Order: sequence, then C-alpha cells, then structure tokens
Amino acid sequence: MIHEQTVRVKGINQQVVRTAMSASKYTLQCNSHKCRAKLSGFAWVTACSHVFCDHHGSEAFSRAPSSCPVCSTMLSGKLDVLRTELAPSEQYKAMVLVGLQPETVLEISHNALVFWTYQVNQERLLMEYNLSRAGGQVLQMEKFMTQQNQSRELELNALRGEIASMKKVLEEYKLKYNEVLERLNERNRQYQKLQRLLDSLRMHTLGMEEKVPTPPTFPTGLVKQRSPHSSPSFLGPEVDRFFSLGPDNTKTFFQFSTPTQDRTHSFIKKN
Repeated sequence: MIHEQTVRVKGINQQVVRTAMSASKYTLQCNSHKCRAKLSGFAWVTACSHVFCDHHGSEAFSRAPSSCPVCSTMLSGKLDVLRTELAPSEQYKAMVLVGLQPETVLEISHNALVFWTYQVNQERLLMEYNLSRAGGQVLQMEKFMTQQNQSRELELNALRGEIASMKKVLEEYKLKYNEVLERLNERNRQYQKLQRLLDSLRMHTLGMEEKVPTPPTFPTGLVKQRSPHSSPSFLGPEVDRFFSLGPDNTKTFFQFSTPTQDRTHSFIKKN
C-alpha cells in the first residue's frame, strides 16, 4: 500500500518536476502590483500561493489577523504566512527534511513545486494579459495614426491645390509685371527721345537768339497812325517817315532837301 502511494506520488511529481525544470531559470517576483521586484534574500509566502518581498510582506503581515494583498484571502492560521530564506545554507538543506518519511518528503516537495509552478503560470498569464493589453493599445494607436495620416493627407492635398493655384496667380503676376516693365521701358525711351529733342530745340533757340540782334525801340509819348503807304513794322520808324510825306513834300524829298519845320514830324530824328 505504501509502495503504491509512493509510485503514484512519484508519477505526479515527475510531471510537476518537468514543468518546473522548464522554468528553472525563472526568478520569483513580488506579487504586489506596486513592486514586481525580483526576490532575493528573504521573502514572505502565503498558503494561497503568493509571495512578497521582505519590505511589502512586513507591511502587509505585521498585524494579525491579516489578509493576502492579492486575493484578499484571510490568513489567520499560524502557518498561513511564513518568512523564508530563498537561498538557505547547505547545512539547512541537509537537515530540513531529515527523519521524515519518504511520502512526507515527496509531499513537501510536491507542494513546493506546485507553488513554484503556480507562480510561473501566474507570471505567464500576467505577461499574456500585458501583451494583449499592449496589443490593444497598439491597434488603437494604429487606428489613431491611420486617421491622423488620412487627415494629414487631406490637408496636404488641400495645400498642394493652394500651392498650384498660387503658382498660377504668380505666373499671371509675372506676365503682368513683364508687360508693365515693357511699357515702362517704352515710356522711358520715349521720354529720353523727347528730352533729347527738347534739349536740341533749346540749343537751336539759344543759337538763333545769339545770331539775330534785337531791333532798337524808340519810345515816344505819341501814338502814330500808320498811313496806307507806311512800310511794314520790321523796316523801322525812319522808313515810316519817308512814306508818311504827303504829295507836296514828295518833290522836296527827292530833292534831298530837309523838310520844313513840321511839328507833326518833329519827333523823328535824322540819322
């Protein structure tokens, strides 16, 4: 009977051992969601298969009765919470199970391996949860980025359209500017041509004024009425005198005689 129980326990433990060996490199972590630190030195273990670092375990289990910070299980028993050394000495490992029945040793080992396997599975489930949550966040971010890219693409297309229209307007302004510039150059050429013509006319006028003397004028206080036989104004007042002589004086004029004292023509001076 004892042999059959031993074989059965060994079969169960082999499966647990294979699972534990696959996670032999795994390091226990504090189950407090605020900590999640890798455990070393001393740790607090509970009957509900949870483990805590020395700092958070001391805070959580310093008063009795206490409850598990993770699953809220009441831990009122004397052995429901233990502070254990994670790396015991060789002497401790050599003496801790000495004198116990093989079934007891195997049962203790089984319970220890079950605890370890539970921690590994819980960590795996937590990692899967975090991974799925991160995947959901990634999907949301991808969706958000897709919407942002679409909106930015629409804005970019609108800006491209505005740039194209502004280029057309710029080309039109360039054409208008070239036309205005051409007109301005033509006006400048016309202005320069007129300026040169005006300068030449001024120089010609100044030259004519220097060549043609100004005829003298004789101011008198009398207003003389021209006779029908008077000479043009450009011949001078002397010629008017000669043509103003009456028929009686014509003979005297051709005889080169000095006219008699005539008060009417007394203002004419001889040359």
